[in-house]
Amino acid sequence: MTDGRVGVVVITRDRREELLRTLAHMTALPERPSIHVVDNGSRDGSADAVERSHPEVHVIRSPVNLGAVGRNLAVERLDTPYVAFCDDDTWWEPGALARAADLLDAHGRLASVTGRILVEPDLREDPITPELRHSPVPAPDWMPGPALMSILAGASMLRTCAFREAGGFSHRLWIGGEEELLSMDLASRGWWLCWAEDVVVHHAASTARDPRLRRMLGIRNTLWTTWLRRPVVPAVRRTATVLRSVPRDAASVRAVGAALAGLPWVLRERRVVPEHVERGLRLLEEPQRNSPARRYVG
Repeated sequence: MTDGRVGVVVITRDRREELLRTLAHMTALPERPSIHVVDNGSRDGSADAVERSHPEVHVIRSPVNLGAVGRNLAVERLDTPYVAFCDDDTWWEPGALARAADLLDAHGRLASVTGRILVEPDLREDPITPELRHSPVPAPDWMPGPALMSILAGASMLRTCAFREAGGFSHRLWIGGEEELLSMDLASRGWWLCWAEDVVVHHAASTARDPRLRRMLGIRNTLWTTWLRRPVVPAVRRTATVLRSVPRDAASVRAVGAALAGLPWVLRERRVVPEHVERGLRLLEEPQRNSPARRYVG
C-alpha cells in the first residue's frame, strides 16, 4: 500500500547512473511514495532513462537548469500533505519516510523533520551530525527532537503547506546553501524545524560536481542570506566569520564580487527576522564557527 501522506521530490542534472541508483532504493521503499523527478536540463538522457526504468515515477523536464527551484515546480503538483526532498545521490532508509510523517502528524506546528545522514559506503555519520544532535536552540516541550534553524534539503521532509507559505526556494539563490533562507522564513512565520535521530537518510556523495563553483555559490548565498534577514551587527559579525574562513583564491574573490553585485537587490528585499528567530541564530554562531562541516574547501 502507498503511504498517501508523502510525495518525494528529486532534482537532478547529468547524473543518470547515480539517479537510477537512488530511484532503485526509493521505489523499493515499503511506503511506496509518489516520486517526482525534476530533470534540470540534463544532456545525458537522464529523463529518458527514468521513464524506461521507472514508469511509475513522474518526470518533469525543465529545458534549463533551475537548481533548487526545480523542487518548487514539483511541489506545485503534489497533493500530499508532506514532501520529502531527496537529491540524486541521497536516499531514505526503509521506514524513515513513515517515521518523519508520523512526527509531522503528531505535531501541528512542526514544519520539517531532518534526518540523520549516513555516508556511504562505510555508513559513518555525516560530519554535520554533532552540530544538529546538540543544537543549542531552545525548543518547546512538545518537540520530538533538537530544534534547528536550517534544514538539509536532501534529507528533510516538510509540511507542504508550510513550504508553500514560505515561498519555497529562492530563484535568486538558485542552489548552494539555499535552505538557510527558506528556514529563516519558516521560523519567522512561527513554524518549528527539528532533527530526528531515528529518521535515516543515506548519502553517496557524487563526484560529478564542480567543487569550486559550489563553493562560490555557497559563499555568495551565505552572504546574501545574512544581509537579507539578520540585523546589522550580527550580519557584520557573520560576514567577518565567513570571510575569515574562505580560501584566499580567485574563486573566493569571485564569490564576494557576486555577493556585492547583488547588494542592491538584497537591500531592496531585506526583511529582518523576529527577535526570537535572531536569538536562535545567535546561539548557533559558535557551533557553526567551530564546525568542520562548514569549512569552505576545494
